[in-house]
Amino acid sequence: MKKILIIVATIIITINFIVSWRLAGKEKLVVVTNFAECYATGSLIMESYPRQCRYDGKTFTENIGNELEKANIIRLDSPRPNQIIQSPLLIKGQARGNWFFEASFPVFLVNWDGLIIAQGIAQAKSDWMTTDFVPFEATIAFVVDKDVYSTRGSLILKKDNPSGLPEHDDAMEIPIVFQK
Repeated sequence: MKKILIIVATIIITINFIVSWRLAGKEKLVVVTNFAECYATGSLIMESYPRQCRYDGKTFTENIGNELEKANIIRLDSPRPNQIIQSPLLIKGQARGNWFFEASFPVFLVNWDGLIIAQGIAQAKSDWMTTDFVPFEATIAFVVDKDVYSTRGSLILKKDNPSGLPEHDDAMEIPIVFQK
C-alpha cells in the first residue's frame, strides 16, 4: 500500500510540474514603453490628436513629429504621420508663401538612422507671392533596402532659405513607415 501511495504521489507531482511548466511557457511578459507597443497590446486608443493609448495606468502618445507646432505655417495632406508609404511618394499640402523661394522648397526622405535616401523639390501649385497658404506637390522616388534594420523613417519639408542664415531655417518633420 505504501508503494502505491508513493507512485501516485510521484505521478501527481510530475503532472503538476509538467502543467506548471507548460503554462509558464505560454505566459509572456509584456513591456510597454511607447505608443506602438501599447497599440499592439490591443489597449484602448483615445480619440484625440495625436492619438493616446493607456496601458497599466500609463498613457502613451503617438509621435506625429512637429506637425502641430507648424500647423500655422505648413500643412501636410499626404502622407500623414506614421503612414505606410511606397515609391514613388506623392506629397501634397499647403504652405504659407514665405515657405517658398521661386515657388519651391526642398523635401527629404530619411531612413531610421537619419540618412537621406531620397530628395526632391515641392512646387507651388498657384501664386506663391503671398502670406496666405499656397498648395504644393512633390513626387520622390526611393528604394528601401530589403534587409533594413527598421521600416521607420521621416519625411522632412524644409523651408527654402536662399540667404543661408540660420535664423531663417525651418522644417516640418513627420514620422513615416516604409512598405517592405
